[in-house]
Amino acid sequence: MAFILTEKRDSTGIITLNHAEKRNALSETLIEEITAALEGFRALDIRAVVLRAQPGIKVWSAGHDVNELPVRGRDPLGWNDPLRILIRSLQEFPAPVIGLIEGSVWGGACEAAMACDILIATPEATFAITPAKLGVPYNLGGLMTLINMIPLPIVKEMLFTAQPLPAEQALNLGIINYIKPNDEIESFVLDMAQRISGNSPLSISSMKDSLRLLSSAHAVTPDLFEKIQGMRRIVYDSEDYQEGIRAFREKRMPKFPGK
Repeated sequence: MAFILTEKRDSTGIITLNHAEKRNALSETLIEEITAALEGFRALDIRAVVLRAQPGIKVWSAGHDVNELPVRGRDPLGWNDPLRILIRSLQEFPAPVIGLIEGSVWGGACEAAMACDILIATPEATFAITPAKLGVPYNLGGLMTLINMIPLPIVKEMLFTAQPLPAEQALNLGIINYIKPNDEIESFVLDMAQRISGNSPLSISSMKDSLRLLSSAHAVTPDLFEKIQGMRRIVYDSEDYQEGIRAFREKRMPKFPGK
């Protein structure tokens, strides 16, 4: 069974997450299918991409497939982790990616949504960043994606509480572009994609890549990078990390010892 569906409408490519039985968890297989679809769209002169789940779904994506996270002693979100590959693929795709968000967005899927260029959501949509519920140390690239999209105090609240941010608040903070009712959102998004497709693809591609490079132009020295990695290493070597993953697999609340 395909974990995603793809469709081409004129110059718009549509990727639909299609693994509802696992709440569209971002497994390695699902991510491979998304990145392959994006590569295929490059060859088809796609000028706008829509990333969405099936209409009316309650969970847009449950985020990183926790069952694929490594055991203690390995970085769970390294450079070649599937989630990092997905984020780079969305950010580096030459045409704008529009996230059509229905339902709740959890964990790594929240970062994937933030990696889209434009976000349009239904009123019921929520966004939750949940590594603290699992004892997972979010990595530097992921944190940069978030702080480029979300005001720092709100990023802190979302990371520390792991509680969902409602669509209306996300709109007020400028995190999402529009809120549209369920019965209007698809036509609104496709109309926007069509308007984008009528503009110069070379101009848009240049501006998108320039904005990506400018937004990542933060001074991170080798010493600072190593310090952050060292702090993260303490977490993924910890009992907290083991307990978070174990509790998730056993479907119970974790009891973090803090060591």
